[in-house]
Amino acid sequence: MKKLIFRNFFKDITYFFIITSLSLTLIVWVIQAVNYLDFVSEDGHSFSVYFMYSLLSLPKIFSKLILFVFFISVFFTLAKYEENNEILIFWTFGIKKSEFLNKIVKFSLIFFLMSIILSVFLVPKTQDIAKSFIRDSNIDYLPSLIKTQHFNDAASDLTIFVEEKNQEGFIKNIFIKDNSSENSQIISARSGMIAKKNELYYLILYNGNIVNLSKKNTNVIKFDKTEFNLSKYGTKSTIFPKIQETSSIKLVNCLSIFFKTKIGYEQGKFRCNQSSIDAVFKETYKRLILPFYVILIAFITGCLVIKSKSQINFSKFKIFIFISGFIVIVFSEGSTNILNFFNLYKSSLVFIPFVLILLLYLTIIKNKKIQSS
Repeated sequence: MKKLIFRNFFKDITYFFIITSLSLTLIVWVIQAVNYLDFVSEDGHSFSVYFMYSLLSLPKIFSKLILFVFFISVFFTLAKYEENNEILIFWTFGIKKSEFLNKIVKFSLIFFLMSIILSVFLVPKTQDIAKSFIRDSNIDYLPSLIKTQHFNDAASDLTIFVEEKNQEGFIKNIFIKDNSSENSQIISARSGMIAKKNELYYLILYNGNIVNLSKKNTNVIKFDKTEFNLSKYGTKSTIFPKIQETSSIKLVNCLSIFFKTKIGYEQGKFRCNQSSIDAVFKETYKRLILPFYVILIAFITGCLVIKSKSQINFSKFKIFIFISGFIVIVFSEGSTNILNFFNLYKSSLVFIPFVLILLLYLTIIKNKKIQSS
């Protein structure tokens, strides 16, 4: 019978968690997806790239919400059970409060493992895949981004100014500045048009000049007609892998090697050195340590059963538990900004969840009222 009671209780928490997490994740995802429209409107990527990049942000959003949603789910389920006197069923069947707390903590291990899997493996992988769409994408919508009477700089190292443009793609009085090589180039033309050849976009320019600028000399070339390849230019979006997109194994290896040698290393575009080690330390902390706050939150919210609604100051106690849990969640997120690899006191923040879990555990097992009731 005890198993059935606990099964129904944890089922209620799970349902609440699923509904709340899905709702919040979708809301945050829609807001972020709107912000990502800059990839199309400003950076010139296709809608397929935008859609895949937005879709792959879902695991990251969900991972960020797990701790908060778990806290809300356990707190409100316990509060509802207490309000409806359903919590009395547990005590009626001889379940002690210490046993009840122990079950909640064990149940939290499911969400702890979920958080670990997401933060350590899934989120970095999906973020890297999402960025690969940007890295591999040419600027498909660049021609549509060329606006009249405006310096268009959606592409990296390229600025285009057009005085007039019609719906057929014919343009007048064009100015182009190309900084893609050591020697910059300025092109001006009276007229031109946008054309597509072999899936590549070109500017066909008529009656103009090409000014080649270098440190040593400058030369001017006049032309009646020339073609300017737009598709060879990359996006201004950041395309190199960030630390957030780096595999967890690589981050742990970096910390281990730097801690031993104080020198570090470079592997491709990943740099493990004195300038990057603090960022690596913070990212590793977010992936490996922050999930332990799920267990701490389970201890805090589980303490709600210590008092019943018939006791004096139960409402204040419930508010105290809620505020305590909320403070822990805020601290867990803010601690990343405080953390510092080179500062002994600030780096010791990694031990906070373990210390608090131990203190709460010792407090609970030494509390005679909890053990006896």
